[in-house]
Amino acid sequence: MFGVVFPNRSFPLDISTFAQIDTMHWVLDMNHFVGEAYDQIKEMCIFLLNNFTLPADKALAVYVQSPGSPFVYCGAVTVSRPSAVLSLLWPEPGTQGHFQITADSAPLSAKIGVSVQDLSSLQSLDIAADKKIEHTALKVGENLFNFMQSFCGVDGSKLIVPMDILDRWFKKFQERAKRDPDYLKGFTL
Repeated sequence: MFGVVFPNRSFPLDISTFAQIDTMHWVLDMNHFVGEAYDQIKEMCIFLLNNFTLPADKALAVYVQSPGSPFVYCGAVTVSRPSAVLSLLWPEPGTQGHFQITADSAPLSAKIGVSVQDLSSLQSLDIAADKKIEHTALKVGENLFNFMQSFCGVDGSKLIVPMDILDRWFKKFQERAKRDPDYLKGFTL
C-alpha cells in the first residue's frame, strides 16, 4: 500500500514495518526504530506503491506522537500527490489525559501513525510547508518594518516615512538577495 523512507536514516520501509491497528490505521513504534532519539528524525518521505490505488477522495494522512502526547497531523499523500517529504513536527512530551506513569509501568514511546482519511477532512497536505510560508512572510514583514522604522519621523502618535520607502526597501532586499545566496535562507525555519 505505502512505503516510507527517513532521509539519511533508513532504507525504504514497507507497510510490514508498521503495526496494523485496523484496515485504515498503521503505527510505527519509534522505540523499536531509533530508541529515545525519535526527535532527531525530522523528515519522512511517504509514497504510495505502484500497485495500490487510493480513491481520489481519500488520503494517507501522517501523524506523530511524542511519549505521553496526543497525535499531531503532519501532512498527507493522495493519488494526485503520490509521494511527499513531510517535516515531522514532534509535539512536546507530556502526560496524555489523566494517565500517570509510575516506576513499574512500561515507558511510553513516540509513534508515527498513518491513516486513510477523507481528503476533505484534512486541513492541508503539508502542515510544515504552510508553517514555513507563514514564518517566511512574517520575517519579510519584520524586515520591512525595521527598515521603515530607521527612516521614520514622529508626528504625535503617527510615524512619518518617506514616500519612496517601499521602493528603497525592495531594491535593497533584491540587491542583498543577489549578493548573498544564504540571505533568503535566513527567513525560513
